[in-house]
Amino acid sequence: MAVLQFIVNEILSKPALLIGLIALIGLLALLKSPSEILSGSLKTVLGFIILIGGAGILVGALAPLGDMIQSGLHLHGVVPTNEAIVALAQKAFGAETAVIMAVGFVFNLVLARVTPAKYVFLTGHHLFYMATLLAVVLGSANITGLNEVIIGSIFLGTMALVMPAFTYPFMRKINGDAGFALGHFNSLGYVISALVGKVVGKGSRSTEEIHVPESVGFLRDNLVMTTIVMVVFYLVFALIAGPGSVSKDAAGSNYVMYAFTQALTFGAGVAVIMLGVRMVLAEIVPAFQGISERFVPNAMPALDCPTTFPYAPNAVVIGFISSLAGGLVGLFLVGPIGLALIIPGMVPHFFDGGTAGVFGNSTGGRRGAVIGSFVNGLLITFLPALLLGFLGGFGLANTTFGDSDFAWAGIAAGTFAQTGIVGAYVLTVGFCGILVAAASWISVRQRTTKETTKETLEVAA
Repeated sequence: MAVLQFIVNEILSKPALLIGLIALIGLLALLKSPSEILSGSLKTVLGFIILIGGAGILVGALAPLGDMIQSGLHLHGVVPTNEAIVALAQKAFGAETAVIMAVGFVFNLVLARVTPAKYVFLTGHHLFYMATLLAVVLGSANITGLNEVIIGSIFLGTMALVMPAFTYPFMRKINGDAGFALGHFNSLGYVISALVGKVVGKGSRSTEEIHVPESVGFLRDNLVMTTIVMVVFYLVFALIAGPGSVSKDAAGSNYVMYAFTQALTFGAGVAVIMLGVRMVLAEIVPAFQGISERFVPNAMPALDCPTTFPYAPNAVVIGFISSLAGGLVGLFLVGPIGLALIIPGMVPHFFDGGTAGVFGNSTGGRRGAVIGSFVNGLLITFLPALLLGFLGGFGLANTTFGDSDFAWAGIAAGTFAQTGIVGAYVLTVGFCGILVAAASWISVRQRTTKETTKETLEVAA
């Protein structure tokens, strides 16, 4: 168990090391030279560390913004924070989490090999969070020991395979069939955002086609536009909150200048993420050819949500603001129906909302980005509120999981577990079988469409 926990905690749950290991295996399988193997593996790890560093800068800049919004609007309730709830759960469910994650990852590889859905989920920290959620939900329903591990592993491996498959038809359109899928457990929000974009966005121009007059040509730089928008956003909420509320974060600095500096820091974090994404994609996609050739034919890596940001940077900012608006509206709707008040968390609304903006924009332009992300904001308000009832004692911890897939998967697993061990096995296997069948059908259809398009282009040429 100690060895397994070391592998899970120090390798599988560390995205940079997990992806570096996968790149190493892929390059070895391709029989690359020692120098190419070393260079490719190291660049992959460094690229992901840069990406994580950029995410850390963003999280640090978003924390005071969240405080400003809560203070300025006088909000009180549960704040969804994956890292907080996972840390709280490790003392009681650490061993179960480790085994579920390790076995679930292997199950993902097995399913990728034997089914038409060839996605390998490489966002290690989200695998860790989902494993924790399943351990908590099943354990709280008195399904423990080997049964908890088996049911949790089946659920985790299935989720790791099918969610990238469900988002891939839209992901192909976003990244131009660049050879990677999306591995992030807010996929329900992304699919719904894209579908909403299809409905509402007919004739709407892309967020990336915003007309910028020559007099303010500097706004054509996406990073500059993002930073300026966030400066305005931070300053507005700093003024609403007032110096008294911001002073605890500002540590003696002028509260307006503090907000201004945090907005600039936000822009710097976005720039760092973009650099990390470019480095990772340049190395991991070619290296994954080795995995495909030797272990899982036609395997495709499913990577974290910031990999979508370079394709529509304006949509990311629009999506964040729209998702946050949806979260604030949802906050005032959950109370009257008897659910816990879910305070919008800046981290999920930025990463989930920003990605939802990219998906909504891909099918419905600006209207799709705005409305699709707004719906995502409602989803990650209502679903976490519903999940609280399945977390046992952890449902009273003033925090919960913040992404849509954690919520609906936890609700499903918790509902199955309440039927008893036999019912949990039957319902889990049946439900996961349906998900895998749907993912396989989508994958076959996508492959057929891709081959038809290729043949058409060849004939035209």
